[in-house]
Amino acid sequence: MSQASLDDDELFGEMASEMREDVEEALEKARENLPEADDVWETDADNVLGVLNGLRSALDVGDAEDHLRDAKKAFVMGKRADAFEDAEDLEEAIETVEDLVGTIEEAHDQVGDLASTVPELRSTLEDAHADEDEDDE
Repeated sequence: MSQASLDDDELFGEMASEMREDVEEALEKARENLPEADDVWETDADNVLGVLNGLRSALDVGDAEDHLRDAKKAFVMGKRADAFEDAEDLEEAIETVEDLVGTIEEAHDQVGDLASTVPELRSTLEDAHADEDEDDE
């Protein structure tokens, strides 16, 4: 073999660094795909249903879940291969993003439920008041 060839330890060290970079890159992409705070907070809607529909749209995690999954796959592979000298920071970052994605998805579902309930409630209230007006006549 020539002097330019690498031994197994060097190759493993190089691959471990690449795996860490893969995890960090995927986590960054996941964070970039999360909704912006202002998009969740601010609205231009004229009524409650518009607010809810806008909020539901703003609470879309987009491709964040896919990037999180990529980060977790690379992390698991690296951890099983014992490629990371210090994996705690990566594991903590993955858990943080995973919790945030879960919270956003839960809020999205709750807003969706409310967005479908509010029009029904409005209709029921209109009917109740119409019945009340008829009884008064």
